[in-house]
Amino acid sequence: MINEFPPPERPAAAEMPLPRERRFQGEHHGERQGERGGERRPQRGPRPDRPKRRDVSGWVILDKGVGMTSTHAVAVVKRLFNAKKAGHAGTLDPLASGILPIALGEATKTVPFVMDGRKAYRFTVAWGVETDTDDGEGRPVATSEARPSREAVEAALPTFLGSIEQVPPRFSAIKIQGERAYDLAREGEVVELAPRRVQIDHLAIVEHTGDQTVIEAECGKGTYVRAIARDLGRMLGCYGHIAALRRTRVGPFTEAVACTVQGLDNENPDANLAHLQPVETALDGVPSTAVSRDMALRLMRGQPVILRGRDAPASGKAFATCGGILVAVGDVERGELVPHRVFHLGGTAANRPA
Repeated sequence: MINEFPPPERPAAAEMPLPRERRFQGEHHGERQGERGGERRPQRGPRPDRPKRRDVSGWVILDKGVGMTSTHAVAVVKRLFNAKKAGHAGTLDPLASGILPIALGEATKTVPFVMDGRKAYRFTVAWGVETDTDDGEGRPVATSEARPSREAVEAALPTFLGSIEQVPPRFSAIKIQGERAYDLAREGEVVELAPRRVQIDHLAIVEHTGDQTVIEAECGKGTYVRAIARDLGRMLGCYGHIAALRRTRVGPFTEAVACTVQGLDNENPDANLAHLQPVETALDGVPSTAVSRDMALRLMRGQPVILRGRDAPASGKAFATCGGILVAVGDVERGELVPHRVFHLGGTAANRPA
């Protein structure tokens, strides 16, 4: 265990804790003046002290329910773990359920690795109606009485595999001259989004009825499943939109390690540590190397170290550990590990093997 490393550096803006809720500076509801003679209503008793936020580092793989926003999910998990800092690795729409990886503490430094990972979905396409949002919440913009056969859908799926150009939904978080596309669309503006190149590796039918088809997909960063449903419907001449969407995997995180909000302890933050995945889980597939204490201290000061041994990574991304604890992640250049992110895990609460 490393306990004498230098103090943590100030986190970058993307890693800062979520803002605390605003506290009113004026009178409380129980302190407002009465209607007569300036009398005051009885004051409420003192509020119980909130537990002090603590350093908790690791990943919570939340199985988000339908109707909850990603931002709200992060706030709930942060409270249940009593953590100082939290963030998520990729927004999941309120209408969608499934895997929402939430990073606590030092794990926020590994968010980009998870966001760049592959994702898997299971979604239901409802045929016969295209909506302006490409899902069930939108307004119908085109309809058809035609319904595709299973064979027709299967024949169309290969068109969407590989590296393809995809036009994102008009109701998306993409920015247009500083404004979110969904904000402009809600205001009635005509939103024209340029096609983007995305990678789709797998599409397969799970179930097919006359009006709906359930499809599984594996794809890369930036792919919109709603756009797949929209474009499938147009290609088949029957229109379509997403009726249900579930994310089943994000990078290394699957349903097997996921927990629900209801499965977390509302009273005992320590009990929730059993659901915490180690920070380095996000670095699945990135080569690792063990370093000495002196090398770890150099890395944590932002200084490169020379890697020795035939098993040391030769080039590319790599992360270093000391005594089994994550120290830094960076690039190997000419036999040196140049740190880009350093970690301070010696004194944080984490779910680490004994």
